[in-house]
Amino acid sequence: MSIWLDSKSRILVQGMTGSEGTKHTRRMVASGAEVVAGVTPGKGGTAVDGIPVFGDVATAVEQTGANVCVVFVPPRFAKAAVQESVNAQVPLCVVITEGVPVHDTAAFFQYAENSGSTRIIGPNCPGIISPGLSNAGIIPADITGRGRIGLVSKSGTLTYQMMYELRDIGFSTCVGIGGDPIIGTTHIDCLDAFEADPETDAIVMIGEIGGDAEERAAAHIAAHITKPVVGYIAGFTAPEGKTMGHAGAIVSGSSGTATAKAEALEAAGVRVGKTPSEAARLMRTIITGS
Repeated sequence: MSIWLDSKSRILVQGMTGSEGTKHTRRMVASGAEVVAGVTPGKGGTAVDGIPVFGDVATAVEQTGANVCVVFVPPRFAKAAVQESVNAQVPLCVVITEGVPVHDTAAFFQYAENSGSTRIIGPNCPGIISPGLSNAGIIPADITGRGRIGLVSKSGTLTYQMMYELRDIGFSTCVGIGGDPIIGTTHIDCLDAFEADPETDAIVMIGEIGGDAEERAAAHIAAHITKPVVGYIAGFTAPEGKTMGHAGAIVSGSSGTATAKAEALEAAGVRVGKTPSEAARLMRTIITGS
């Protein structure tokens, strides 16, 4: 098994006809994902590499049975694109788009919550991959094979590095949740899903400075997660008061520091690596016993 994305996932790409949408559609297809439709307003009836393009999500879902939407539209159109997916009751909407206004994210996240039908991953994220089964987003499919580690990460590139470091063991599902101040799926959501997945034996959680998401995840792990968790927090050397990369990654005083987050996780029984490679070694020890 896996979480949220599997061999039965039928992917629809919003913005497929744009340069990024076309490029990553081809990569998803090459990885074995079943991409069944694209959506670009005004371009219904055309096709990209034989994949039909529709003018709206509802028609695409009705005609193709798509159950996953990947969003590659410019930031100003992201809110409308997500809400269109929610209206079509697509169960999973993966928002790759970077630079979405926080107010728009808040609006479409609440819209999806109120619907009760759609999970959002992102925005500003690399997406989700269940190696060997399906791939929704921009995560390279050739880094790792299938295995029994679950991975949730705020960082795209650190997602890739951890997949590479543990490629000989493999992953059930890897989720890049994004680093914006408001995101649709949290560390806690992923932890619960991996805890319930019988084919996930252990979990790697990658966080970063800023906010309190990792501290809340630590409290949740202590109360609800029985599978072993290894953590890494990006930003141990970040200067105070400076936004680092992601909009949500800012430290103020002792709040949101990597050290404070690592201490919270360790208090919950999570083994925390000081570097990504050290975190990978800790996970390797858990899985292999050596």
